[in-house]
Amino acid sequence: MFSLRTLSLMVSSGLLAGCAVGPDYHRPDVPLPDRYQSAMQQRSATRPANFAVWWEGFNDPLLSRLVSDALAQNLDIAQASARMAQARAGLGAATAALLPSGNVSGQASRAYQSVETPLGQVLSSTPDYNRYGNAYETNLNAGWEIDVFGGLRRGRQSALADYQASEAGVAATRLAVAAQTADIYITLRGLQARLAIAEAQVRTRQELLEKVQLLHSKGVAPEYQVRQSEGELAQVQATVPELLTGIDAAMNALDVMLGTPAGTHRTELTSAGTIPQAPLITSTGTPGDLLRRRPDIIVAERHLAASSARIGVAISEYYPKFSLSALLGSATAVSGDNLFSSGASQSAGVLGLRWRLFDFGRINAQIDQAKGQEAEALAAYRLSVLRATEDVENAFSALVNRENQTATLVKGEASLASARQSSFVAFRQGTASLIDVLHNDETLLQISDARAQAQTESARAAVATFRALGGGWQPSETDKKAL
Repeated sequence: MFSLRTLSLMVSSGLLAGCAVGPDYHRPDVPLPDRYQSAMQQRSATRPANFAVWWEGFNDPLLSRLVSDALAQNLDIAQASARMAQARAGLGAATAALLPSGNVSGQASRAYQSVETPLGQVLSSTPDYNRYGNAYETNLNAGWEIDVFGGLRRGRQSALADYQASEAGVAATRLAVAAQTADIYITLRGLQARLAIAEAQVRTRQELLEKVQLLHSKGVAPEYQVRQSEGELAQVQATVPELLTGIDAAMNALDVMLGTPAGTHRTELTSAGTIPQAPLITSTGTPGDLLRRRPDIIVAERHLAASSARIGVAISEYYPKFSLSALLGSATAVSGDNLFSSGASQSAGVLGLRWRLFDFGRINAQIDQAKGQEAEALAAYRLSVLRATEDVENAFSALVNRENQTATLVKGEASLASARQSSFVAFRQGTASLIDVLHNDETLLQISDARAQAQTESARAAVATFRALGGGWQPSETDKKAL
């Protein structure tokens, strides 16, 4: 049979042990390989990257300024910072719940009593009855919920983990914004380079068409060569509008990243620049380093810690809740002058008990729900780690292969440019046909465009690598302790 003695023993043991019900959180182990599979590990660095400000390694002042402006003005970062402020407020509330609370109240009232009510009829029959009545009261109230079984402490642990997750979420958003800004800028420079190649080819084929038309007018070249030259010129001209559309979209996307209306930075972006060349990346660390490097993994891990603490909050509902409250004040219905006299003083002390003794079915459901949320958070954490390693491996592979592709295309472009020039000279001398010139033009256009695309994708792959490795962010001391 449950008795007060049993209850007092439970309270005493909880206070002496200072324990908190529910599981104590430990970061789960995720099996990871000792090294990455990519050949990036064997590369030699002549211009190593600085992960803290990796965008400066591209040696493009405009790119560096745009990334810095985006980090200061981007609205996604503003939203993430606002969420962090909300989480900080939640942590403050959870911390305050562990402390006593108090308030001061006071009131003064004046009433006019009806004589038609039963009470008024009784009072009106007494001598010297006054229908007016005054009342004055002031009180100091204090209350404290004694956290015997640690439910409030688990709540604070949950709020702290949520705050740390929101803090890492800001870092993850900043990393994403920096990477997206650099990626869009590089894409823009790549499209501008491809547009310059296409426009150069348009001029070349216009010159060729003029020469064929001149030869045709002299009866040297047949008409089909004129029509063929016109068709080849139209084919190249048709690529220009598509590239211009992509350039406009990239400029507008950059404006959005910078938190400005579309078209704000068009003037300074219109002048074409070279495709940024990425620095070499060699200090990649190990897959295990991602657990501390990647802020999105920190977010998932802190959400897991918060869900674990919420199990303890749910379990604490099995146990009684104790509270202390006190009142010290003064009240009078005679005159305000008597409010602070000894006769008007009042005080009270209360030991409160709340126990959901017959509500265990709902408590069981709440505990099961909390455990289910923890299982979901655990799966999300493990998946985030696996996807992080996948991101790194894919970025490494893309970077290495794109660099090799670019080097091959640069050599091929030089050879085809020489071949095209030789065929054109031979055509003017009458020793080569127009078909040879047009074929060399087409091939040169294709390989020049492919080289520009490869250079662009190589630089974008470098950005993806920095982002996958968590560059540009270092965990705070609080995060390091949590990890």
